[in-house]
Amino acid sequence: MPQITVDYSRTIAPAFDRDAFARALHEATVEIAAAKPEACKTQFRPGEFTVYGYEDPAEERHAIVHVTLGLLAGRTEETKAKLTEAVLELLRKHIADEGVVLHASAEVRDLDASYRKFDR
Repeated sequence: MPQITVDYSRTIAPAFDRDAFARALHEATVEIAAAKPEACKTQFRPGEFTVYGYEDPAEERHAIVHVTLGLLAGRTEETKAKLTEAVLELLRKHIADEGVVLHASAEVRDLDASYRKFDR
């Protein structure tokens, strides 16, 4: 915990400083949600094919990025909202504007009670 996934259109990969974003996101998660630094883990998943509205996907005029943070239950709605806003601000900072319309979103959710993990 926290389990963080970042789904994004592959077309923004050159503009997305993933390393700096992840480090800043981990710092924000520790500060805002009282997570332990060593518990923060982020998985980046580039989407090979993005379709927006009725646009021809070959035009690649739109890109999508969505961040999901799974936290152990117990955070207030205010804490979750503050963390979500921090994520969006970090995306603005770490994805360069390269002329495509960027659709960014984020959510913080509670991990299910069945959540378990192991480290090797």
